[in-house]
Amino acid sequence: MQIALAVFAAYLLGSVPFAVISSKLFGLADPRSYGSGNPGATNVLRSGNKKAALLTLIGDALKGVVAVLAARHFGLSDTVVALVALAVFLGHLYPVFLKFKGGKGVATAAGVLLALDPVLGLVTLGMWLLVAYVSRYSSLAALAAAATAPLTSALLHGASHQTIVVGLLGMALIGKHWQNIQRLLAGQESKIGSKKARP
Repeated sequence: MQIALAVFAAYLLGSVPFAVISSKLFGLADPRSYGSGNPGATNVLRSGNKKAALLTLIGDALKGVVAVLAARHFGLSDTVVALVALAVFLGHLYPVFLKFKGGKGVATAAGVLLALDPVLGLVTLGMWLLVAYVSRYSSLAALAAAATAPLTSALLHGASHQTIVVGLLGMALIGKHWQNIQRLLAGQESKIGSKKARP
């Protein structure tokens, strides 16, 4: 019962839509109504309001951090901590509060990784920042980070529960970016900070 409650609570926390909340706080349109239609920080940035985008980014990342640290605080096993990490991430991807149509999970995954292992999180974040700075494509940066995170975890921890979860997060992130991959290949992907029409 304790395990089920921990996983369910993590999923509900992950379902909190900070992109929608921050947009309402700043009097902006629902982020699902413009740009990529994705309720995430990158799309909120397309509104032109950097503060709303930053609040979204921080909120989404903190969901992952809080879920993992809370699980450890209550003395749950490494296996349960891994399940909680996966649950909060899936909550963001498929939030019950948005009819299971959520964001792509980059910020929440970053929060999860930082809480699981600061070194792993910082290496993955560094990869994202490097690719984003060079290419100006948030999606390409996310794909690069998603691909390298499981490899980094394997080098640090071997074939542990954590590495398995990081691998699942990476595969889910890549799957969520399938349309972005197609646009990148077609040269039609929007760069960071650019504005787009309604999806």
